Amino acid sequence: MYILGDIGNSETKVYLVNSKNRIIRNIIFPSKKISNKILNKKFRYLVRDFNSIKKVLFCSVVPESFNLIKNFLSKNLKKKCYEVKELKLRSLINIRVNFKQVGSDRLTNAISLLNNKDNFIILDFGTATTFDVITQKTYRGGIIAPGIKISLNTLSDKATLIPKINLKKINKVIGIDTISAVRSGFFWGYAGLIDNIVNLIKRETRKSFKLVITGGFSDLFKNSIKIKFKQNKDITIKGLIKISKLIK
Repeated sequence: MYILGDIGNSETKVYLVNSKNRIIRNIIFPSKKISNKILNKKFRYLVRDFNSIKKVLFCSVVPESFNLIKNFLSKNLKKKCYEVKELKLRSLINIRVNFKQVGSDRLTNAISLLNNKDNFIILDFGTATTFDVITQKTYRGGIIAPGIKISLNTLSDKATLIPKINLKKINKVIGIDTISAVRSGFFWGYAGLIDNIVNLIKRETRKSFKLVITGGFSDLFKNSIKIKFKQNKDITIKGLIKISKLIK
């Protein structure tokens, strides 16, 4: 059995995976509200027998949360708890960016899709809206745009007359009240941002790409993106499974 986890800015997802790469159970909890009490409750549900665990691997963009989980697991396991960037990722992928500054989740997603013939753009609707560019077996870099939820919350926090709003698809561009105007701005604004950035990537690289979308808001935009794409919400765990093979 393996413990594989993704520690994001908003939430942490941890999976129990067997040797045949099948997910047995998973747990989810907020990344910045971690305590030993929460970890004990969650991991006792996830893992019935800690002696059965052979590998532990996380991708993380929240170092403090990773350290808390690592310290907790070190008390229950005799196995080292690895973070993705501790491993020899360059044996799997060529990396043409500042290695220290690229998120391990983004590298994990890239490794998930790698093959010798296709180019990919990964669009992740997470805390930030990110675009990652992969040409065959090379991670070329990417784009980080403001996250949809954070941007929406910031607008309502700073603008007194704009209430808290849940985003949803809106057919008309011109709003007739504050709520529909904000929804239109965010929905059609991000839809335009997506199409424009993908086209700019193609123009700059002079290559064709397969677009893969993932993340919490991917469902909202999957019917408005003009470019052909595939939705893959399991991209990170599949990448972790691939990378876990580097642990001997």
